[in-house]
Amino acid sequence: MDSLNSLILDVNDAFWAYLLIPLVIGAALYFTFRSRGVQLRLLPEMFRVIGGKAEVGPDGQKQVSSFGAFTISAAARVGTGNIAGVAAAITAGGAGAVFWMWVMALLGASSAFVESSLAQLYKVRDKRAGGTYRGGPAYYMQHGLGKRWAGGIFAVVITLTFGFVFNAVQSNTIASVVSGSLGDSGNESWLPQAVGVFLVALLGLIIFGGVRRIAQATTVIVPFMAVLYVLVGLVVVVLNIGDLPRVFADIIGGAFGLREVAGGAIGAAIQQGIRRGMFSNEAGLGSAPNAAATAEVSHPVKQGLVQTLGVFFDTLLICSMTAFIILTSNPDLSTRQGADLTQTAFTDTLGGWAGHLLTLIVFLLAFSTLIGNYYYGESNIQFLTKKKWVLPSFRVLVLCVVFAGALGSVDVVWNLADVFMGGMALVNLLAILPLSAVAWKLLADYQEQRRQGLDPVFTRDRVPGLRGEIECWGPSSEPSQERKTADEPTA
Repeated sequence: MDSLNSLILDVNDAFWAYLLIPLVIGAALYFTFRSRGVQLRLLPEMFRVIGGKAEVGPDGQKQVSSFGAFTISAAARVGTGNIAGVAAAITAGGAGAVFWMWVMALLGASSAFVESSLAQLYKVRDKRAGGTYRGGPAYYMQHGLGKRWAGGIFAVVITLTFGFVFNAVQSNTIASVVSGSLGDSGNESWLPQAVGVFLVALLGLIIFGGVRRIAQATTVIVPFMAVLYVLVGLVVVVLNIGDLPRVFADIIGGAFGLREVAGGAIGAAIQQGIRRGMFSNEAGLGSAPNAAATAEVSHPVKQGLVQTLGVFFDTLLICSMTAFIILTSNPDLSTRQGADLTQTAFTDTLGGWAGHLLTLIVFLLAFSTLIGNYYYGESNIQFLTKKKWVLPSFRVLVLCVVFAGALGSVDVVWNLADVFMGGMALVNLLAILPLSAVAWKLLADYQEQRRQGLDPVFTRDRVPGLRGEIECWGPSSEPSQERKTADEPTA
């Protein structure tokens, strides 16, 4: 098993270092240049559109709002990686890794804009689910590029990665922190089983309720989770406020310092920062577009902007808070790593009770990720087949994996997930690079309507030359849900 794990790590490191990281950086730089920095230029507009109200679907029920879609994607983005992942990046790459995480978020947000705008444009209506929407990379590969086979490959990879592998990791993390907090994990062998049963019951109630219930659950959990973690983090930082100048000096120095260059550590800082940043905010990986497609909005660009804001929310807020918590405690990186490093920083500053509080935070983070990960699998299962028995079977399998994940070690599975996720990103980036021309046309139409003082409304006859099949954005002569917002006052 150790030999297999070492082999997977070697393959994974080479794949990311020599192929994927250059591709992700190159694509992000191109998207940033071509859009004239849409991720920063339209930041005020992102806050305007995220508060859009949910429309009513054909079945008389409210559809998923922009904020609901944002929370579904945030539920999958914001997970234990924001606690353990940041700590691992700092352990392996030093404080300088934090700087490169920030850089990756600022550049990668442009990739998030492109993929989520495309997901909205090429979404389809799922009549079996009450008229809700489905979409994502598999759908724009089929309808935009005309390559269903590529969409099928992506759908299989994301379903395995998020639906099964990552959910096993999340349930294992929850069981570990609960066992460590409530009892001796070596003696209290019943705790992991109890945690597994509890997670299966709670998750089952949500995922068997459909996408609307998923959105309702994440709309409550994600904001509470984020506010709680940020508030506690602020307390830790304020109590160590005198160390902030040193922390920023360590971050900048670790990113560019001559000592780090001479020792070769700057390469580790760059690689760890970029890699963990991509895992954290998922920009360009093709996962968030599955959530972006569920929203009922009047223009595809609106969801592109909302999901761009999600990248900043994840990395610049949540991950930065974790980094500040760790670095203000001036930790010994040679003796602790992962979530243990973050927990030590909490307890050193706030006392032993903070360990129990972190258990609650980790539970909220990991459970919300279970919900978001499941939905990504569901959306792509629907792309692969319409047989009625497949989706319920998938839900049962997910629950079985969640229970099994709570019982065992998943080191090899986690490293395999790195490879799967890298493959997913590769397929997605190769699709959105040629389709980005469509995103620029959508952006131009959106900005033109905003300059006229309008709340942008899109129909497929407004923008000539769009490639592929567009199902849900009828021509202006046809009534549509999208056109209902045309008379709403603009901000």
